[in-house]
Amino acid sequence: MPRGNKSKSRSRAKRQQMRGEKPKLQGAQPTGKEEGKAASPALDQGDGPSSSDRGTAQESQEAASHISPELNVSHPVHDVGAEGSFAGVDERRANVSIIADAIQCARRDPLTRKASKVLHYLLEKYQKDEQPVEGEMLKLIGRKYKVHFPQILEKATYQLELVYGLELKVDNPATHSYVLVSKLPILPGADVGGRRELPKTGLILTILGMIFMKGNRATEEEVWQFLHMQGIYPGRRHLIFGEPRNFITKVLVEQNYVEYRQVPGSDPPTHEFLWGPRAHEKSTYRKVMDILAKIKSAIPSYYPQQYEETLSNQAERAARRDEAGGFHAARIPSHAQASSSSHI
Repeated sequence: MPRGNKSKSRSRAKRQQMRGEKPKLQGAQPTGKEEGKAASPALDQGDGPSSSDRGTAQESQEAASHISPELNVSHPVHDVGAEGSFAGVDERRANVSIIADAIQCARRDPLTRKASKVLHYLLEKYQKDEQPVEGEMLKLIGRKYKVHFPQILEKATYQLELVYGLELKVDNPATHSYVLVSKLPILPGADVGGRRELPKTGLILTILGMIFMKGNRATEEEVWQFLHMQGIYPGRRHLIFGEPRNFITKVLVEQNYVEYRQVPGSDPPTHEFLWGPRAHEKSTYRKVMDILAKIKSAIPSYYPQQYEETLSNQAERAARRDEAGGFHAARIPSHAQASSSSHI
């Protein structure tokens, strides 16, 4: 530094010292210890997490091991606020933080990573209209994890069914080959470049299941909070579903899977989702119950206690309805809805 500049710097420092000011250091960086303190508050500065928080984190981690490997947890919560302000912003941010941490832990699990590879393999086979083969999947996960293949395949097929509505079935036991079957008729959509479009039926079934769990009636806020858990946000284009709000409030309404209406007497106006006529059909209803049973098996804490009997006895009730020659989807008494029936 030139001598003249050094003199000016010394003079400036002396003036600051006389005024009781601290010299400003440009480009100063905190030390490793200081940076660590700034990044994460010390645990002894306040109470530890409550038992309910620990329970939430544990339940979130259970759910995270089954959440889509494609889930993007980097979306800030305020991105969603543009579509409508939800109550409890601070609480929602805390929940999102817990869920994000749980998902990161699940991603570090080697079996979850291997399941992600198998899931991508199965989706690729579906798009190319080719049969999945067990030998190819074993090569994909490596010899070290061969003994864990049943667990890995279970994780992958759970996600395959929950998000994409695809079921993996054994086609030829001798050759260990499989076939992928959609649980609902594929919604209209053209193939692109000779590749089959990934089905949207998984989202349909999970949304219908969520509405069922809310007593056959779910507010728009509740539906979006549920979809946020899966990395689906209004106004943010999804690779499979396109613009989610349009898909849920228009496409599914036109397909008669859901009804979307304003809550009577709400001020300011709010909206809610109900099952549409197509959801009440026998085949759709049973597939929704099947999805809910799989979620319950994987994440028991996801289920309110009052719905245990509904799910455990639904097969028996369905059999009795079949014998009587008719079928009407079970409804929660307090929210019974009349609906007409249509055929898929």
